Amino acid sequence: MEYKTNMKSLFIIVNAGFSSDVIDIAREAGAKGATIINARGESASHHMFMGITVDSEREVILTLVEAEVAEKVMAALSAKTGHQSPAHCVCFTLPVESMIGIGGFPAQCGI
Repeated sequence: MEYKTNMKSLFIIVNAGFSSDVIDIAREAGAKGATIINARGESASHHMFMGITVDSEREVILTLVEAEVAEKVMAALSAKTGHQSPAHCVCFTLPVESMIGIGGFPAQCGI
């Protein structure tokens, strides 16, 4: 069964090693869970080490939250782990039109 929602998909990108801190901040702001994906950053400046190109390690944290919670999470992350911090947090949201297979979410969404 498909559910219509007022949810946002929150994408949080941080330097490797900071995902636990970011998830703690997100939970304090109302997020309930998250998925962490290991990634690597790619930019114009590469670092060479013994002839091997080394790109910076990143972690992508994905979570589904209600629209109001997304704003709270983003504000908290900006204040504590923003682009000027060692975490180099970048965060954005995308609307979630519908979803399936998320246990417990329909009740939380008022459906």
